[in-house]
Amino acid sequence: MKSFGYTIVLSIGAILLAFIIGLLFGIVSQAKNPVTRGLVRIYVEFFQNTPLLIQVFFVYYGLPLVGVVMPVYLIGIICVGLYHGAYISEVVRSGIGSIPRGQLEAAMSQGFTYWKAMGYVVLPQAWRVMLPPLTNQAVNLIKNTSVIAIISGADIMFTANSWSSVNLHYIPAFAFAAILYFILCFPLASVARKLEEKNKKLYSK
Repeated sequence: MKSFGYTIVLSIGAILLAFIIGLLFGIVSQAKNPVTRGLVRIYVEFFQNTPLLIQVFFVYYGLPLVGVVMPVYLIGIICVGLYHGAYISEVVRSGIGSIPRGQLEAAMSQGFTYWKAMGYVVLPQAWRVMLPPLTNQAVNLIKNTSVIAIISGADIMFTANSWSSVNLHYIPAFAFAAILYFILCFPLASVARKLEEKNKKLYSK
């Protein structure tokens, strides 16, 4: 149960980081500046096309070589947050793209800056489109925190593996671990499903 609390804290930290990065980068990806758009594209392509496990290994084993040592839980938050931030930025980009460009231009013609136009005009409309996939990303993020077990993070997977290695009761340990992940993920998955159904009804009218 202590590892269950550890996983919750790790997931909350990673979700906050991923949503902040994803929101900022998703907005920037729709800006006219080609340099910032290019940087966002590099970030997204890198994290989407390399395994999370390798990213965790790189930070855990690589950064100490240059004198940067971080606690395992912080490495987990940063790596999982950055990884899912790339996916969330694509969700935000698609959500913004679903709103007619004319609304952004109209807001800017009234004196709004790009960021204010996004915050007050575009994002409130795009939010209902983005919410179901964002919730799905949160579910995937929670499950991907299990990768931290490979660097001895005290999460559910590491604790289940350690306990079963000592007692040789693998099935009960991993079955209980699955139940704990289900308790975390099922409510979010249910919310995502309901939001998706609600959106379908709204757009079918």
